[in-house]
Formats: sequence, C-alpha cells, structure tokens
Amino acid sequence: MLLAGAGCLAAGLLPWPAFGELAERTVPILAFVVTMTVVTELVDDAGLFHVVTDRIAVLGRGSVLLLWVFVLALSVVSTAFLSLDTTAVLVTPMVVLLAVHAKIPPLPFALSTVWLANTASLFLPVSNLTNLLAQSSMSLSPVGFAKLMWAPATVGMVVPSLLLWLAFRRDLRGRYGPQPVHAAGDRTLLRASAGTLLVLLPALVSGIPVAVPAALAAGFLVAMFLLRRPSALRWSMLPWRPLMLTVGLFMVVETLHSQGLASVLSPAAGTGETFPDLLRLAVLGAGAANIANNLPAYLALEPAAGSPLRLGALLIGVNLGPLITPWASLATLLWHERLQSLNLRVRWGGYAVAGLVAVVLALPLAVLALWAGNGMP
Repeated sequence: MLLAGAGCLAAGLLPWPAFGELAERTVPILAFVVTMTVVTELVDDAGLFHVVTDRIAVLGRGSVLLLWVFVLALSVVSTAFLSLDTTAVLVTPMVVLLAVHAKIPPLPFALSTVWLANTASLFLPVSNLTNLLAQSSMSLSPVGFAKLMWAPATVGMVVPSLLLWLAFRRDLRGRYGPQPVHAAGDRTLLRASAGTLLVLLPALVSGIPVAVPAALAAGFLVAMFLLRRPSALRWSMLPWRPLMLTVGLFMVVETLHSQGLASVLSPAAGTGETFPDLLRLAVLGAGAANIANNLPAYLALEPAAGSPLRLGALLIGVNLGPLITPWASLATLLWHERLQSLNLRVRWGGYAVAGLVAVVLALPLAVLALWAGNGMP
C-alpha cells in the first residue's frame, strides 16, 4: 500500500501541495501511534498487564460471571486510554490464558476483547486513529470530544456486552479456583511502568498534543530498560507493517480526493443533522468499513461530514460498525493473530453473523444517543 501511495505521488495523481497538507496533519498522529506502541510494549514487558490480570482473578472471588465483568471493564479502560490495538494485541492473550488456566471456555473472553476494542473506541481521541483524525477536523479538546461522544460510546459498550452475555450466559456460570500469580521479574521496571501510565493517562486528555506526552513516556521507559534490561529493546517493537499500511492508505485516499472522490460520495452521505441524516451517514461508514477497512472508510467520507455532529455519526459507523468482516478493522486482524498463536480458532461465518446482529442493534441506538444528547436538531 505504501508503494501504491508513493506511485500516486510520483505520477502526479497526488499533488505535492495536497501531500504537504496531508503530512502536516498526519505526521504528529503517526508519531503518537509509534511512541504509544513503544510504551505499551515496554509496560507489557515489565509485567504490568500480568499484575492487572492477576488482580482481576482475585477480585472475581471465584465467580466466572464477575471475572468476565472485570474483563469487560479492563477492555474498556484499555481501549479508551491506550487504543483498540492495545486491547487486541496485549489484553486478549492475557484474558484468554486467564480463562484457560481457570478452566473456563475462553471464547466469550476472546470475543469480549475484540468487540469492545472496536465499539468502546468512541470515548476519547486517543482510543482510535480515526478519532484523532476527526478531532483535528472538529477542533475540539479531548474533553469536548468526550462530551460529544460519551453517550454513543456508552451504547457501544453496553449493547455488545449484553449481547455477549445472552449468547454465552451458560458458559459464564459457575466457579473457578485460585489462579497462579505471576512474579515480577524486575520490580523497579514494574513500578516505573505503573508510574509512567499514571502520569501519561491524564496527560493524554489534558489538551496537550498527544504526541508530546507519549514521546516523553516512551523516552523515559526506553532509558529505564537500557539501564536494567537492554535485551528487551528491539526494533520489532515498532509497528512497521501497520505504519506502512496506514501511510499508504492516507496517500491513496488523498489521491482519490484529489481526483474528485468527495463529489461522488457526497450525494450518498447527505447533508443534514436530523436523526435519519446522521443514521444514513453512520450506516454508510459502517458499510464502507466492512467492505474495505475503517480507516479508508473514514478518510473517504470525512469531507462529506462537515460538522462535529456529523463527524460523530461517521465515527459511530467506522468504529462501532467493523464487527462483521475480519478486515474491517486492523485491530480484529491483530486479535486473530494472537488467537492463532494461542491455538484458539474462530469461525468467521459465525463471527460475521454475530457481528451483524450487534451492529444492527447497536448502531441506530448509538446514533440516537448522539442526536438526543446534542440538541436534537
């Protein structure tokens, strides 16, 4: 995809002024993605996520249902503050192994993380790359973004959770025994990682450009690991493949816009801010995300959105909607890779049907919550 974008630029299909504007807008966002990946990888290497899951196992008090509720809460918090990819890549194997060791069917736990990684990514700008792109167009602070999106984000959290409980309520009954505790290999690194997150999370919603605190946190953790465990620092921590894919998608979609894509999509997207207008845009975004991917779907439809309210509806479509096809969200593909490494198989046919039901129920309710919570024009 990166080669395709570079080819568009070299051939003149993507004008250099448009490329410059694109770079000015997206380079800080991509820098945030890279530095946050480093932070989460090092925090995981320090053992903090193991400590959290150990604590969840204790708080569950032997109740499978209560343990699952704590897994839902962990997935939501991880997604909201650390991004959906963190939940898909790091939280998923932790909770799946927790279920396996507790002799609980792992599928409800695995599906919970991937559904909430997508649907709970409406809360904050840092929850999803699409949100960061939308925030720059909305000209909203993180708090302003949260005020706009909290109601649909709540729907995106509650409705999928209820559906998962209905589908797996028999598996979520019963008790589990005491679970093994993971010993921290280096308590200094563990404390440094926990302290870094305690400082970083409020900084990400403070209004400071998110790339700044993320870069400072990454630099601090890299320095700590250089001193105490340099072998943990490796180039493979950097998200090379997703980064190249994302850059290429940015360039290809910008090329299409330069060639008149907006004029083609605008009639289908509509223009109003009534509930039917917002639902129309959200459904279009969800459909485009499941056909292609949520990132190009957002970029393609962004010019047709225009206002913060319509951008919010588009985010509902491209964030909450990608539950049907595996390629609709990069987080889903990363989640599937983790499951394969754990020898846990998912049937994509069943996944698609369950996801379709979730989207059909949750998406209109989320749009209704957005519309009702922002003046009902």
